[in-house]
Amino acid sequence: MPPRTGPGHHPPYGGSVDLADLVARLRAAGCVFAEEEASLLGEAGADEAAVARRVAGEPLEHVLGWAAFRGLRVAVAPGVFVPRHRSGLLVDLAVARAAPGAVVVDLCCGSGALGAAVAAEVAIELHAVDRDPAAVACAHRTVPGDVYEGDLDAPLPPDLRGRVDVLLASPPYVPTAEIAGMPPEAREHEPLPTLDGGPDGLDVARRIAALAPAWLAPAGVLLVECATHQGPELAVAVRAVGLAATVHTDDDATTVEGRWPTR
Repeated sequence: MPPRTGPGHHPPYGGSVDLADLVARLRAAGCVFAEEEASLLGEAGADEAAVARRVAGEPLEHVLGWAAFRGLRVAVAPGVFVPRHRSGLLVDLAVARAAPGAVVVDLCCGSGALGAAVAAEVAIELHAVDRDPAAVACAHRTVPGDVYEGDLDAPLPPDLRGRVDVLLASPPYVPTAEIAGMPPEAREHEPLPTLDGGPDGLDVARRIAALAPAWLAPAGVLLVECATHQGPELAVAVRAVGLAATVHTDDDATTVEGRWPTR
């Protein structure tokens, strides 16, 4: 084992990593999974500047440059929303409804994690959209398909109208008044527009429901993630645009599904 360094000095973690020292610093900073984070930082060759960023509270994913999501390493950068594991429900529903060759659109795609996770399990034609240039840059590195920069459906090719088999989205859905109570990692390091869903959290989700009918194929489905308590209200918005709505919930998340009513 390399010698421990003196007080106030820390080793270059990209070289001979003193994992015990790194774990202690991370634990002191309040990192619950200090051992796992120390291992990842060591494997990444993190230097003192990178470690200091994590100790100061920057998300581990931003420091590493990637986030783990359903077996994928998804590119993320400072200022980009970190994909949440709870979105696995939405991905499972999309995979179950996307036949090979299906046209799938991922709105509010952020890093592109959700669409990429679907594409990892089903051979699809994937289109992803986000309005934030930093997120779009990350999505270009992850999404096996076309990525567009713009507001919701505005940049989508017109020839997709009426052809989308799965339209999925994990939009911002935190009510504005609750932003201040979020963990500092999210509140201070992820863009406010990726978190703030308006007074009741459903402003963007309602916009997505309203635009969906113009894009969905005759057997197409809309899948939108929300908080569990928001499910019934979002279902009302989905029905208001002429789609039948189903609320799916697991232990971690809720997704509202919309599809054309059976005639």
